[in-house]
Parts: sequence; C-alpha cells; structure tokens
Amino acid sequence: MAHAARDYACVMPANLYALGAIALWASLASLGVSLRHVPPFLLTGIALLVGSLLALPFVLRDTRQWRIPASTLLLGVYGLFGFHFLLFVALRQAPAVEANLVNYLWPLFMVVLAPLFLKNMRLRGAHVAAGMLGFAGAAIAILGARDGAAGGGWHWGYLPALASAFIWASYSLLTQRVASFPTAAIGLFGLVSGVLSLLCHWWLEPTTALTARDWALLAVMGLGPLGAAFFLWDKALKLGDARQIGILSYLTPLCSTALLMLVSGRSLSWSIALAAAMIIGAAVLGTRAK
Repeated sequence: MAHAARDYACVMPANLYALGAIALWASLASLGVSLRHVPPFLLTGIALLVGSLLALPFVLRDTRQWRIPASTLLLGVYGLFGFHFLLFVALRQAPAVEANLVNYLWPLFMVVLAPLFLKNMRLRGAHVAAGMLGFAGAAIAILGARDGAAGGGWHWGYLPALASAFIWASYSLLTQRVASFPTAAIGLFGLVSGVLSLLCHWWLEPTTALTARDWALLAVMGLGPLGAAFFLWDKALKLGDARQIGILSYLTPLCSTALLMLVSGRSLSWSIALAAAMIIGAAVLGTRAK
C-alpha cells in the first residue's frame, strides 16, 4: 500500500508536468506556419536563445547548474537543435498537415522504443494497444483538418519530419540514461543550440529583415513551446514513466489541430470529436498500464 502511494505521488506530478509541456507545444505548429517566411536556422536560433533565458535566474543563483559532462550537452544539442530544425524544414518543404502527421510519430516512437533505450522497462500489450489507438486518433485529428487544396502523394519533405520524430523520441529516452543533471541545464542546451543555429544561418541562409510582428511571435515561441515546455518535459521524464508520458503526448496533435481550427475560424467536425475520444481513451489506457 505504501509503495503504491509513493508511485502515485510520483506519477501525478510527472503527468501534470507533461500536460503543461503538451499545452505549450500545441501552439508550435500555428506559430511555425505564421513564421514560415523566416529561414529555419534563423527561426530556430532566435527562439532557442529566447527560451534559454528562462534558466538564468537559477544559474545566476548557482552556476553549478550548468556544469554538466560534454556528452550530456551534446545530447541536449542533438535533441533541441536537431528536432526543431528538421521540423521547420519539413513544414516548409512538404504539405504542412501531412508533415505534422509524420512528425507526430514521436510519441509512438517513445512508447515502443522505451524497452530498447531503458533498462528494466518492458513493453506490455496495453502500451502497444494504447500507442496504436493514440496514433490513429492523432492521424484522424490532423487529416480531418486537411485543406482540400493540399496535395497528396509522397514528398521528400516527409523525411526530415520522420527524422525529427525519431530525434525527439530518442533524446527524451536517452536523457534518462545519462548521469542526472539539473533541469536548469536545459537552458544551456538551448543556448548552445541557438548559437549553433545562428552560425548556420549566417553561413548558409540569406539575410532576412524581421518585422515587429515577427519578433513578437518569436518571443512567444521562445518563451513557450521552445522554452518553458522543455523544462516541464524534463521534469516529467525525471519523475514519470516514459511509456505513459509518450501516450499522453498524443494529446499534442489534437490540441494543435484544435488551435489551428480556432485561429482559422473552422467549426468542430466529427473527425475531431472522434479523435478526441480515441486519444483520451489511449491516454487513460496507457497511464493505467503497469
């Protein structure tokens, strides 16, 4: 009984942290589309630098928060820089709705790859069933919001979307294999990734003038989905079960699609309602699986 109570005390805060990150990530697609005219390296660099500022109060109080092994820093750059750069490339090169669908394979990757990346963790039938149900719901949510003008068929832009999905899933799992590091170190990941992105922009992309609206949207992106969400996600992974958190992550495409519909003035459709039922059902099934 006492052991079950301790597990519950850990799981509930972890799921709340994960849901906070998911709520912020719901705005990422809308912001990315609004800023699609900004070169991807420039967009990634500025947003990550803004997000890294959230760690400054903790680092100024204790500089040891950023004293981490080089291998851990490389893992952080791999996750933050690699995922977002490839995602923004995919959103520019492929139809955005379909690219989003491919990118949202990362929660499924988290669920099914957890036993390969983490010791003493088994993938049970309930996790597989919840993962497939959640992915089906995510597919319905996103494809249900397709613009009829969007073209079908294969596009090479799906490859970076798929790669970005694998990168985020593997980064999320590998952070649990390296030596424990302070959550404030996420700010260092963002700082180094942001500087690297801006260097790549200077070297590879044309100079772009940003408007006041662009800067405002970049600030929102940096403080939210490319800032606070990372810190909440790290806390969730440190406290919770990666398989269950992966299942909860299927709420991201649902919330993202709902936000896009709200912004565009579209009404609720049967596909979104069905997706909501499937995703919530998957989350309940996955979080109850032991």
